[in-house]
Amino acid sequence: MASPTNAANLNAVKLLPPKARLAGQIALPGSKSITNRVLLIAALAKGRSHISGALKSDDTTYMARALRQLGVMVEDAGDTDFVVDSTGTLTPSQEPLFLGNAGTAVRFLTAAAANINGTTVLTGDAHMQKRPIAPLVDALNAAGVTATAPTGCPPVTVTSEGGFANRSVDVDASLSSQYVSALMMAGTKGDAPFSLRVKDGDIGARGYIDITLECMRAFDAGITQTGPLSWDIANTPYSARDYQVEPDASAATYVWGINALLGTHIDIGIAPEAMMQPDAKAYDYIKSFPNLPAEIDGSQMQDAIPTIAVLAAFNNYPVRFVGIANLRVKECDRINAVATELNRIQPGLAEEIGDDLLVTPDRSLIGKRVEADIHTYHDHRIAMAFAQAALVIDGIHILDPGCTAKTYPGYWRDLASVGVEMSFE
Repeated sequence: MASPTNAANLNAVKLLPPKARLAGQIALPGSKSITNRVLLIAALAKGRSHISGALKSDDTTYMARALRQLGVMVEDAGDTDFVVDSTGTLTPSQEPLFLGNAGTAVRFLTAAAANINGTTVLTGDAHMQKRPIAPLVDALNAAGVTATAPTGCPPVTVTSEGGFANRSVDVDASLSSQYVSALMMAGTKGDAPFSLRVKDGDIGARGYIDITLECMRAFDAGITQTGPLSWDIANTPYSARDYQVEPDASAATYVWGINALLGTHIDIGIAPEAMMQPDAKAYDYIKSFPNLPAEIDGSQMQDAIPTIAVLAAFNNYPVRFVGIANLRVKECDRINAVATELNRIQPGLAEEIGDDLLVTPDRSLIGKRVEADIHTYHDHRIAMAFAQAALVIDGIHILDPGCTAKTYPGYWRDLASVGVEMSFE
């Protein structure tokens, strides 16, 4: 039988509903959102930065590898540490930057490529080549950079003379706040401050902008907020420094969900209110289970919605998730994926209503045996969210368990460490 530590190339995992109370402590991986931001900012800072508590996963590996291609020394310094040594200037890569399905890496580096004197090509796997990037490309062109993405998705080609020639830009952030974060982090290099404004006052997840601002300020960036969704970024260089990454709040939601569903207390060593990441807000909903509210707005905690939606299948009342249209352009169409896979367990559990998701629960499923193969669409969050269901319904197989390596390589190992029995195929 395969072990939880070598799930990468296996077909499926079956979790066994526990016969005894789960107990123990899980040390969560570092935040992906913060790790990839800090890696890039440290690469744009002159000097040596030590990043501790970082996530080591597929997404951060792609970012670190790309930065090395751009002339930055990025050293793996243990399981949770990076050391970044940089001149503060990125240099052209002779080869395209291949970034898998790492949305943060593709979008952040697309904007950062404007600071390279030369041409940079960024691409990814088949999934990444379906994820939109046109609004960021449009903003770069408005900034005086030549950027092209013929399909509106990667691959992207960026040609620049080393910075934004136009120092005032508007960006459409309705599909992703990552476009704003990317431009912010790249905007410090130039002969004048960089002014950035979100078009139409519309943004996907404001909380992630706050993370970007915190990370930038930690490396001495000067930022002035000039309106509700507009900022001036000072044209001053970043300073190298040491930075401690906080644990990943999106990963925490899976443990919070299991605790709520099973009545256990698996300790993750950090309180929700100590996290700055938007998904920490999910705790306030999860703790109300099995009386989740009738409507949940997921616009500011998007990565937590699959977790809460699967939990909602065992709630006392139906739950409608709103404000989640952007989930259709994540690693997969997460609205459709969650609905399809819940209905694979029992038809009628979920329904797509426009861009909303309605979950109509059936608590009698708890303790039953249902043979179901959960398709994960190569999406780590679908796999980890449906582990909740597999812990209360016998017979559920989660396909492609290795996809969790994108952000949480040790997920199955950590569940096993607190008493979850599982078998791999």
